[in-house]
Amino acid sequence: LVKTVPRKGAEVAEITPKDLHDVLEVRCALEELSVELACKSITKEELQQLHKVLDKFKELVPIGDVNALAECDVEFHDIIIQSTDNKRLIQLLNNLREQMYRYRLEYLKDLSTHELLVKEHQTRDEAGSKRIIREHINQQYEDVIQSLKTHTQTETTDTSTPTP
Repeated sequence: LVKTVPRKGAEVAEITPKDLHDVLEVRCALEELSVELACKSITKEELQQLHKVLDKFKELVPIGDVNALAECDVEFHDIIIQSTDNKRLIQLLNNLREQMYRYRLEYLKDLSTHELLVKEHQTRDEAGSKRIIREHINQQYEDVIQSLKTHTQTETTDTSTPTP
């Protein structure tokens, strides 16, 4: 998240629980709609692409490369979003992409979530996918909030003086 500061330029905005909640709430609604539309219009080729990306994700899990996993996760979701063939929905999700990516990275830092993501991405029905989206985004919210609390506590307890 970047905010513009008059006469100073742009700076990275602090993530607040409210910001996180708002972004993830919108993401949840849009991704549920994406799944609903994709289930009706996805092609065989797009399904094959999803399987290839899921296989790639599975191969990356033992390696633990968070950036590669995040890119793969984005690719997976992009296939679903593109298969909706809804230009406005695609545009809205693309506008949220940067904000979601920051939270996605924070979530993927927890290595224990990787196997769960593989299972979630293997869900094949609309109702199950929508349920998993809600559960996943709620869990992502909790994990990122916990990570932020831990990060803030570490910063406030670090009293060492940096050497020049």
